[in-house]
Amino acid sequence: MTAFSATDAAFEGFRLTRERPKVVLIWAAFLFLVSVCSAVYLISIGQEARAVLEASAAQQSPDPQVFLSTMRDLLPMMVMGLLVQCVMAAAVYRILLRPDDKGFAYLKIGMDELRLAALTFIYVILACITMVVVVLIAALIAAAASFAGQGPAILVGAATEMFFLGMLFYVGVRLSLAPAMTFAQRRIAIFDSWRLTHGQFWRLTGAYVLAICGIVVIAVLVLTIFSALVAVAVGGDIQAVGKMFSPDQTSLASYFSPVMIAYLLVAGWVYAVYYAVVIAPAAVAYRALSQPAAAADAL
Repeated sequence: MTAFSATDAAFEGFRLTRERPKVVLIWAAFLFLVSVCSAVYLISIGQEARAVLEASAAQQSPDPQVFLSTMRDLLPMMVMGLLVQCVMAAAVYRILLRPDDKGFAYLKIGMDELRLAALTFIYVILACITMVVVVLIAALIAAAASFAGQGPAILVGAATEMFFLGMLFYVGVRLSLAPAMTFAQRRIAIFDSWRLTHGQFWRLTGAYVLAICGIVVIAVLVLTIFSALVAVAVGGDIQAVGKMFSPDQTSLASYFSPVMIAYLLVAGWVYAVYYAVVIAPAAVAYRALSQPAAAADAL
């Protein structure tokens, strides 16, 4: 059975950032500009829309009409966010799967990015449909178990939920090479990853977990160091440090303080490293698993 090294895949993104620091800096600048544009747009939509977002984040129930209006206002930013994610993913795939297709620091907007966006949209629709079906099945099972009493119903409901969550995670890992396949094969590969990842679930899971743990450690370390430096720079004012995480969004001048601009610059670099680290494992796994298959097809 063809396999790949989970540790090599997990740390490929770190190797990429170490060997191509100029590329990562360009990505960081790009993501910084994206953050600035997003902040400007959020401030421009008004206090009412921001209040709806804050209520949703706090799991409160805003007025449905106001919520729908806010979502309509946010649609351009959500589309931009999806496009940015696809541009960054394609850039990482381009380095690992098509290194000669450089572009501007491997950043492009073309059919590769549009195919990735289409694949993401398809998966979101499928995920929503799947969640509705899962909730209905879980509710039916819990209702059937309720005839045995409240205790068994709660136990069966919890076990059913955990089972379906595990199944969704398994399916997600098995289909996780679909974006890399879509990029490499220049076509939307929705379910092709299932065949390619046969027998590779635990290696893929290990690679993803190691990569996520690595970027979390780096993000926490960078944020801690930056917060300490800011605290020293402002004379130990902890409130000034806290404003980075809850900035004043009443105006552009109040939002873009020197501390906030510095924070966005650092965050841009962290996000650039994040994309490299999180996207690279699937590209490495696809490259390792698909080459023997391509050779066999050629025979």
